[in-house]
Amino acid sequence: MTARVLVVDDILSNVKLLEAKLSAEYFEVITAYNGLEALAKMDEHEPDIVLLDVMMPGMDGFEVCRRIKKNSKTAHVPVVMVTALDQPSDRVAGLEAGADDFLTKPVDDSALFARVRSLVRLKMMTDELRLREATGQSMGLIDPAETLADAAPTGRILVIEDRPESVAWFASALQPDNDMASVDMFEEALVRVRGGDFDLIVVSLGLRGFDGLRLCSQLRSLPEGRNVPILVVVSEGDRRKLTQALEMGVNDYLTRPVDKNELIARVRTQLRKKRYSDKLRHNMQLSLEMAITDQLTGLHNRRYMSRHLDMLISGAHKSSKPLAFLIMDIDHFKAVNDTYGHDTGDEVLREFAGRISANVRGIDLACRYGGEEFVVVMPDTDPEYAYTVAERLRREVEANPFAISRDPHKLNITISIGIAASDTASDSAEALLHRADQALYRAKREGRNRVIADAA
Repeated sequence: MTARVLVVDDILSNVKLLEAKLSAEYFEVITAYNGLEALAKMDEHEPDIVLLDVMMPGMDGFEVCRRIKKNSKTAHVPVVMVTALDQPSDRVAGLEAGADDFLTKPVDDSALFARVRSLVRLKMMTDELRLREATGQSMGLIDPAETLADAAPTGRILVIEDRPESVAWFASALQPDNDMASVDMFEEALVRVRGGDFDLIVVSLGLRGFDGLRLCSQLRSLPEGRNVPILVVVSEGDRRKLTQALEMGVNDYLTRPVDKNELIARVRTQLRKKRYSDKLRHNMQLSLEMAITDQLTGLHNRRYMSRHLDMLISGAHKSSKPLAFLIMDIDHFKAVNDTYGHDTGDEVLREFAGRISANVRGIDLACRYGGEEFVVVMPDTDPEYAYTVAERLRREVEANPFAISRDPHKLNITISIGIAASDTASDSAEALLHRADQALYRAKREGRNRVIADAA
């Protein structure tokens, strides 16, 4: 894996040493020698990760980190503080400033590279979500997710530990701010994650009853655990387990003996990231839904129907089952808009969409085709049944006036419907649409408020 690394340190020899080591591992390295230069390089080069010294003249590393995390364009970029400071209070201060990790010099090369690769992998996942969110924003579909700004996030935490005294210690540190649960069995852990909707999982790698690394691997393979951050607890000096954990996608780690303030700081960091990632995924799903949904009626739009119809016809051909296609139009809809205004016209369209949804099956595809035209695609449906559904809908619309918000508060509406059926291998989406449209035209020509089935 390659990545662009920004190395920030005011001592030239430190910068050159890290640059040489990282370059030998095929990382692209950018360098800066003070805080202001680092912030400028962030904007100019868009690094994938920052290795940041703390003790620098002018603006120290804590302030640089805070500024990186406050900027919506750079808040998701991981920051690792690499410094000679070695007190727990220094580590906590770095984490509270927004750093993703705090490594004390001299840093073992393999441990540093494993951490850099781990954080870059996690950032790339976030980059993909951010890219899709940006697409949704450019289309005017969604607002951007908030940055990683929540100072004291809380959540549901699962602690996997088989030492009662350690479980009690975690509970004293994490509760009552967080909702904490604990398990001490392999299978029970999997069951809880499958149904627990947790925001963070803490796994002790010193478990006596089973292999904690194997559990982490299993948790990552579960759909419910794929996007839940995992924080492992390792014994000091156990670099093999730590490296393996980072390589399999663990998000963060603590070394024993664990400092309570560091635990809280790392938990908050992971919960903050989880909230941000969840919002990005929500925005992505929302943009996908909005891209295929008509915003006025909530039905699928024409773009979705056009792409989906080919698959439905192909499936009907393969299964030798019929497929029916209904196209319907609100009679004299222009007169509604001209007489009562477009707001009333929109109310009529929304009400009609609701009546369509109430009269078709879950397997049927209901779409707004455009204007006052609507389409229903009915898989595994012969023309006779389609006609029965269409006629039922026509009568329901005719018999029950549409409620509107202004005088006269009710409108009598009728509809015309054309039906076509696909029951031959030579049928295409275009041919089906054309035949249904011709049937609708006949219904209009013959007086409206009727259902006409294509005779082909």
